[in-house]
Amino acid sequence: MSVDGADAALDLRLAGFAVAAWLAALAGLHLGVQALAGLAAVAVALVLVVALGLRAGRHRPVEPLRRYGWIAVAVLLGALCGAAATGARLAVRDAAPVRALVAERALVTAELVVRDDPRPVRGAPGRSTMLLVRVDLLRLTGPDGGRLTGPVRGLVLATDPGWRGLLPGQRVTTRGRLAEPRGGDLTAAVLSVTGPPTRQGRASWPQRAAGTLRSGLQRACEPLPDAPGGLLPGLVVGDTSRLPPEVEEDFRATGMTHLNAVSGSNVAIVVGAVLLLARWARAGPRTAAGFCVLALVGFVILVRPSPSVVRAAAMGAIGLAALAAGRSRAALPALAAAIAALVLLDPELAGDPGFALSVCATGGLLLFAPGWRDALRRRGVPVGLAEALAVPAAAQLACGPVIAGMSATVSLVAVPANLLAVPAVAPATVLGVLAAVLSPVWPGGAEFLAWLASWPARWLVTVAAHGAVLPAGTLPWVGGVVGALLLAVVSVALLLAARRRRARRLVAAVVVAVVLGALPVRLLASGWPPRGWVVVACAVGQGDALVLPVATGRAVVVDAGPEPSGVDACLRRLGIREVPLLVVSHFHVDHVGGVAGVFRGRRVGAVVSPPWPEPAYGVAQVREAARRGGASLAPAPAGWRWGQGAVRLVAVGPPYPLRGSRSDPNNNSLVLTATVSGVRILLAGDAETEEQRAVRETLPADAIRADVLKVAHHGSAYQDPEFLAAVRPAVALVCVGVDNDYGHPHPALLGRLARGGARVVRTDTDGDVAAVRTATGLAVAVRGAAPGRPR
Repeated sequence: MSVDGADAALDLRLAGFAVAAWLAALAGLHLGVQALAGLAAVAVALVLVVALGLRAGRHRPVEPLRRYGWIAVAVLLGALCGAAATGARLAVRDAAPVRALVAERALVTAELVVRDDPRPVRGAPGRSTMLLVRVDLLRLTGPDGGRLTGPVRGLVLATDPGWRGLLPGQRVTTRGRLAEPRGGDLTAAVLSVTGPPTRQGRASWPQRAAGTLRSGLQRACEPLPDAPGGLLPGLVVGDTSRLPPEVEEDFRATGMTHLNAVSGSNVAIVVGAVLLLARWARAGPRTAAGFCVLALVGFVILVRPSPSVVRAAAMGAIGLAALAAGRSRAALPALAAAIAALVLLDPELAGDPGFALSVCATGGLLLFAPGWRDALRRRGVPVGLAEALAVPAAAQLACGPVIAGMSATVSLVAVPANLLAVPAVAPATVLGVLAAVLSPVWPGGAEFLAWLASWPARWLVTVAAHGAVLPAGTLPWVGGVVGALLLAVVSVALLLAARRRRARRLVAAVVVAVVLGALPVRLLASGWPPRGWVVVACAVGQGDALVLPVATGRAVVVDAGPEPSGVDACLRRLGIREVPLLVVSHFHVDHVGGVAGVFRGRRVGAVVSPPWPEPAYGVAQVREAARRGGASLAPAPAGWRWGQGAVRLVAVGPPYPLRGSRSDPNNNSLVLTATVSGVRILLAGDAETEEQRAVRETLPADAIRADVLKVAHHGSAYQDPEFLAAVRPAVALVCVGVDNDYGHPHPALLGRLARGGARVVRTDTDGDVAAVRTATGLAVAVRGAAPGRPR
């Protein structure tokens, strides 16, 4: 009900309560119990003051004052409840016995319950099978035999494949070492384990049923091509284990990532299909409602009743009910109640980006979509098309500030890409759900339904692939909270302006002027790559990716960084469409983790790598990428040569295998000399002191003399001073990640290079960096750090 009982369409008291509870929980997660206690005390005092003020003025009621006074009371009560709920959870998290064991990094025996599906940790150096498992720690037995009882929340980092098959709700025992969590949530400890878990009993029947149906869906998708076959389980149940990395990156670039996670829209599609079927069968309202409830419960069981799924079910049910009733404003109290209940039951949701996106998308669906749909219908747009246009536009508008704050970009292709995706999402989801349900009893029928569902899934893959390669598809924006608030203010201002005809015309004129004026400049005169460039070091985080131009649109790539998206984006910025040669200096993940990004949308002629076959996970990753891309793979021993176009390469190291060094994979990195348009470049991989010394002692000094040096191992301290003196570079490129944990680059090394006359440029502070050949000599061009990137 409303504040005065007359306006049932909008209840700001409940909305204020929910938002205040949310913000109080978020503040508590980051500030701690003491700050929450102060917040609660202030809230109690203000509640008393406002309530006494309203009571004192009850004989002279002023309606606006009365209305907003009760809204203020609701906000203060929400802050008080959020602080109390979060404070109680933080007290458990920060209990002294647990903190003592964590501080000691104690080796413990733990009894725990799995809370969510084990997930692989992407880019974990040296641990290709590392899994992250969210758990409730029920009991910890310390090294002295003392026992601590929970439950408290924890994270398990496991390398044994026995953890992969665990189901949520499974109770296990394991042994491992405790470590500090990163903070900002309710996790009390991180438990690192190397052995398999010991299972205690079986998971609950809903979890076992979900596991059977999910594995049946995966089997039904096995005959399909990789892209649609990997996407379909993601659309239906959020299982992206088979999704190719390039497809995942395309979805991220086009703002379609939400399709790969279980959200309120999945619930709305499934339950909406059941509702339409019930109405077609002329079932009564109660019968239809009963079928919808059964469908909702069944879908939650299918995708596993984890907290994120329960959240999605709540949001989807609210959105579906609002659209079915045609009274979106009346659903605001229901949405506010769901937010408040979920945050008070699990305060950790307050810091979950997925929760924020679900709430924003549902709010946009409720507040904007019906009005926009009706406005389009009044202008003659067909009903189905009006719905298809209004829903994704409203969701994107509401989610835009959150996405901008997280990514420091504003996508220009997200709305059109999602509009094009709308017709395919519902049939793919419904057919995929039917395939999963049918798989235990009729595998052949499940495969047929999966084949039917693969066609709309192929359309989604096509939309994402084409949207990801559009130039100027994203614009830089301010990151963090400031960026989110700024875009929210801009969005609200545009909505208010659109209510007036003159303002609408002015906004339209400004948008057209910006697009016509700025877009051609961005496309044709971006200034990157600079004219005469001979090498570019890509800003890919803590890893290496270098590009040597062979001809227009063609280049040699040396290493691929830790993630596919980074090197792919860098190659797109350089306009590289073909890679005649991909060189892998060695097989650590910070050099090969992004190898799929080099192949994305490009023909790769050949791949060469060092003879040293370690670590094995990196070798397997490169071999698989080469196989899927149709490229040959061969070792490049010392003395190997290659030339094409403007590029000449020679392998000068390692001169012989080095064993027993500080890091054998690093000290067996390929060390290459490259000549590009007359400029000599030394690419040192991750060679450390031992390999640098071996190269220096084996080769004459002029063989490693270079104008440009790619500094070895991200500028680590393990450098041979005499090797650096022999190279004597004019430009030193340091490929390094922002705020890395290794202390790279080492200040003493940077000082030595500068004293030797080198111009030092770094990818963490300068973004993509290039060495440029000019008429007067060698110069440096930098693209600049990405917006929001710390310097």
